[in-house]
Amino acid sequence: MKGGELNFMTQMTEYGFKEASIEEHVSALFERISRLEPEIHAYITILEKEALQKAKRLDEALKKGLAKGKLTGATVAVKDNICTKNVRTTCGSRMLLNFKPPYDATVVNRLEAEGAIIIGKTNMDEFAMGNSTETSYFGPTRNPFDLSRVPGGSSGGSGAALAAEMADLALGSDTGGSVRCPASFCGVVGLKPTYGTVSRYGLISYANSLEQIGPMGRNVEACKLHFEAIAGYDPMDGTSIPRELRRPVERRGEFKVLAPTQLLGEGTDPRVEKTVLNALSKMETVELEVRSGDLPSLSAALPAYYVIAMSEASSNLARYDGVRYGHQEPWKHDWDETYSATRAEGFGVEVKRRIMLGTYTLSAGYYHKYYVKAQKVRTLLITEFKEAFKRFDLIAGPTMPILPFRIGEKVKDPLEMYMCDVDTVPANLTGFPAITIPCGFVEGLPVGLQLIAPPLGEELLFQVAKLIEDELNLRIPRLNG
Repeated sequence: MKGGELNFMTQMTEYGFKEASIEEHVSALFERISRLEPEIHAYITILEKEALQKAKRLDEALKKGLAKGKLTGATVAVKDNICTKNVRTTCGSRMLLNFKPPYDATVVNRLEAEGAIIIGKTNMDEFAMGNSTETSYFGPTRNPFDLSRVPGGSSGGSGAALAAEMADLALGSDTGGSVRCPASFCGVVGLKPTYGTVSRYGLISYANSLEQIGPMGRNVEACKLHFEAIAGYDPMDGTSIPRELRRPVERRGEFKVLAPTQLLGEGTDPRVEKTVLNALSKMETVELEVRSGDLPSLSAALPAYYVIAMSEASSNLARYDGVRYGHQEPWKHDWDETYSATRAEGFGVEVKRRIMLGTYTLSAGYYHKYYVKAQKVRTLLITEFKEAFKRFDLIAGPTMPILPFRIGEKVKDPLEMYMCDVDTVPANLTGFPAITIPCGFVEGLPVGLQLIAPPLGEELLFQVAKLIEDELNLRIPRLNG
């Protein structure tokens, strides 16, 4: 690399990057996208012209020794619910089919400041409501490991683009597992950060108290570099943790890991359970002591999550009336009729289902019966996790209880689809950080291992995940193309 500066590509050479100019790297990536994208459908909007222009500028800066960003040369696929200035941002919905935000999200600004190149906006479940990327108005994304199967969701486009090597890094958002689910199903690494460590400014909201923007990479080191680029206090985000309160979790000698029985067994595919337990058994060779135990409140986490998430969704999505922006049906000489028609046509089935359920749980007579009770369960879960972290450094288990399922297999049964989130929602309810890493394969399909840490324990997660990654030494198959 001319100029002698260390950039993302040279740091990641052990993972398949070749010594080349940034422009050559980006050109080769778009050639790959042109071959694979018609089958995988990971992107909604592709920014080839803009990306190549920035690549040329970065090459010039490298020659002059001016490119200092830790992600210089890295191409990033951005989930389509994260605002990009003057670039269509649809949330996978007809409601925002032609919406172009007038500003960039904070994470986008930070990535570009570190030399990253935004190459496109990725497909997703509509308004991030789903775990299969089948609810997108633009059609489903396909899993690169098996094109008949889902890539997970709601950040399925980001996971698929990364797994198919149609991006170096990817951004997702995680409300109940929407980074970790596709990372697990697509055999990559994904992080749900501590609530407040990554700015939510510019993220189009689904459920404010649960969601976080999260980084994805094809290995732990790439994900770590990605996180470091986007993390930090942001005065534009009222939920952002001030610098003086950020005290990273410190290591306490040998790592002690709790594997709750509630995250294994009933509802978990026996093949997934076997793969995860096999990975956990190998952890003791890398200074990790694994013990099984109970976290009883986990059994109530999923219903509590869906009550809270749907309630917040019904409130957040009330703004989409077709007047200020977004889809609008022709005027019908009556405001109520026009408003109803706009929302009926602008939203898909799953979004309308969640709006109705959320409105119901917040209505008079049901607010205390459902919403308040769910918040009490949330408090109980946080308390129980904090007690567990007095004795253990991490909590481990499967990321997803099942293997990637076939497209169309679960669409007709919403409850069965919601059950897929059983292992991921606790981290969102507590606000604690969680990471997923590949831990094996079943019939050629990847299985993810999830680690949950105390608040601000991201460095601990990366440290242990790297130990496990090195110990397992998996060879992730490359998609032909």
